[in-house]
Amino acid sequence: MSAEDDFRIRPGRIRSTRAQRARPFIAQALAAAERAGGSVSRNGTIGPGRRSRFGCGQRASVQANRLITARSRGAVVKARVVRHGARGAPLATHLGYLRREGVTRDGEKARLFGPGTDDADPKAFAERCANDRHHFRFIVSPDDAIEMADLKRFTRDLVGQMERDLGTRLDWVAVDHWNTEHPHIHLIVRGVRDDGENLVIARDYIKEGMRDRARDLITQELGPRTDHDIRTALERQIEAERWTNLDR
Repeated sequence: MSAEDDFRIRPGRIRSTRAQRARPFIAQALAAAERAGGSVSRNGTIGPGRRSRFGCGQRASVQANRLITARSRGAVVKARVVRHGARGAPLATHLGYLRREGVTRDGEKARLFGPGTDDADPKAFAERCANDRHHFRFIVSPDDAIEMADLKRFTRDLVGQMERDLGTRLDWVAVDHWNTEHPHIHLIVRGVRDDGENLVIARDYIKEGMRDRARDLITQELGPRTDHDIRTALERQIEAERWTNLDR
């Protein structure tokens, strides 16, 4: 090649392809699927997630799911495991917050209830939990709570089923709140089994089993959903600005 044939390369701006521009969004979507409990394979396929093998209630979670059909009533269950000694408000403070004024159906100050009482002692419960490693905080929100006869009775039935599923008696208190669009129950459970050992609940039971038990109890009380109920629920999910069953 002669000197006259020499040429100079002028590197230009590297342009991203459509696939490269879309990659960040895809990555975000897959990450959101994993946070919602799904598993993502190497080729990007979203699966149902892995079953936990640790803690009690694994088999019960599968059994509870078999009771659920397309016409079962809906419910949302949120759970949090709170370790004692960690940063955050003490349990007694949290119980006081749950009992604040304006959250009951009549706007009065709320009272805790338990297995055999409608006026559980928050101080006594907090003292029993003082030396525990952790406790559980659940929020149970039936879709049709307004139609239900008694949320306290429903909660006792639900905890009774949980005791059978987990193979232990549970020490718990709860309160029903009516200050939001969806009435719900705050359920606090000690992290100790009836034999004194730490209560460890399988992730699948916390995520699915408890919810399915709640849905089955609600369906037994109110009956299966009608076609109108199902259509109305789907319309609400379409308009909702949050993750719903349509996004699964």
